[in-house]
Amino acid sequence: MTNNLQMPWHNYPRLLVIIKIKTMQLILKKVSIAFFSLILLTGFKLSGQVQTKTPNIKSRILIIFDASGSMNAQFGSTDRMTAAKEMLYKMVDSLASFPNVELALRVYGHQTDLKFNDCNDTKLEIPFAPYNHELIKKKVSTLRPRGYTPIARSLGQSVNDFPQGDKSVRNLIILITDGLEECDGNPCEVSQELQNKGIFLKPFIIGVGSDPEVFRKFFSCAGNYYDANSMSEFETVIGVVISQALNATSCQISLVDGNKKPLETNVNMTIYDATTGVELYNYYHTMNVYGVPDTLFLDPMRRYNIRVHTMPNVYKENISLIPGKHNIIALDAGQGTLKLVVDGVTRYDRLQAIVRIKGDMKTVFAQDFNTSKKYLNGEYDIEILSTPPIFVNIKISQDKVTEIKIPQPGKLNLTKTKDYVAAIYRMEGGKTIWVADIDERRSNQVIVMQPGNYFVIGRLRSETKTIYTFQKEFTVLSGKVTDFTF
Repeated sequence: MTNNLQMPWHNYPRLLVIIKIKTMQLILKKVSIAFFSLILLTGFKLSGQVQTKTPNIKSRILIIFDASGSMNAQFGSTDRMTAAKEMLYKMVDSLASFPNVELALRVYGHQTDLKFNDCNDTKLEIPFAPYNHELIKKKVSTLRPRGYTPIARSLGQSVNDFPQGDKSVRNLIILITDGLEECDGNPCEVSQELQNKGIFLKPFIIGVGSDPEVFRKFFSCAGNYYDANSMSEFETVIGVVISQALNATSCQISLVDGNKKPLETNVNMTIYDATTGVELYNYYHTMNVYGVPDTLFLDPMRRYNIRVHTMPNVYKENISLIPGKHNIIALDAGQGTLKLVVDGVTRYDRLQAIVRIKGDMKTVFAQDFNTSKKYLNGEYDIEILSTPPIFVNIKISQDKVTEIKIPQPGKLNLTKTKDYVAAIYRMEGGKTIWVADIDERRSNQVIVMQPGNYFVIGRLRSETKTIYTFQKEFTVLSGKVTDFTF
């Protein structure tokens, strides 16, 4: 790459911008990713699921059970209530084998008869507690279909059902219903509001003996909807729901370079919950022994935002994982290197360059000279905070080192013989440009400056005539001390 740099001031030596191309031989090995074996839940069909249990994550599952009058309807060779009870017993028995899971039971439509149109008929019957599985089964066995279907109110009341304070716990809801909302509430609005507040993750909703199209249209905005119109479908759906609720899904985050290969690595990634904005994990991106991005296991119940801490950051929002599948999340993160060098012996206490994306005044980074730093591929505006400042436009390219080298500065040993008000200037493009103020309180001052031709403009402080302004020239040489008296 060639940069045609124009001197920002008269007689200034040409700024060297050298791009050194590093030879990088990276071999992308063909790898067959071995998926983890399916964890089978007793009594449930989980064909095709490729998952592993979520380690060390405590889950609370609130079961909201429909005991409204319509649960008396026929369901195959039995009725909906009997079928739902049988499957709930199996589900609760299976969940008993998970040590980090607590259950609770909320029921609606079971306290007052249908004729009373009771939209407040919802109650937490069994609160969260370890090993309360038998209590839940016992309570469910006593339920008889009676009343209304206040789904929105039941979801809203769950705010008080989940213990608060422990942000590491996953709060989940499994709603089993054979009817739509019969009261004034809106299940979609309530569910979304409580998800946004972090009360629970997106609910699982199982429709029993329902009209699939109508129910799916009504409930899809409130949660993940599943239809069960037979005992076998009900059994399969419950198995899938439990598998997704309690198992992590494999994924790899591919940082794609400028050659469209997932070879960027060694950078921190922050993973957020996309709904609540809560920061969940920080992972330093790693390549595994096969030279491909290492596999992570994430909760498929959540949507994610990912920030990759490159310069500037790469950000991807609303990432959904497909449960039971190996997910690849790709982000463009191709990088090259910017190397800043002062020729000779550096005399600045600390010289930095402000790095900005071309045409954008927002600072990406303030990089020290005599250091190297990686940046995303692209064009950048560089402002070197020397005296005077230097402005350069560069291009960062994949796996290349772009070097900016400036001459060693000189020292200006400035002496005032009288009480002057004055400042240092230079000529740029035929215009007078300010460079630095001269300290009015001191008779002697040392300024580290880039080599070039300058002049002082000033006057005696006591002078009352503007026409007695003076101008005096001097030259600063690289690595030299210039004595200047006025």
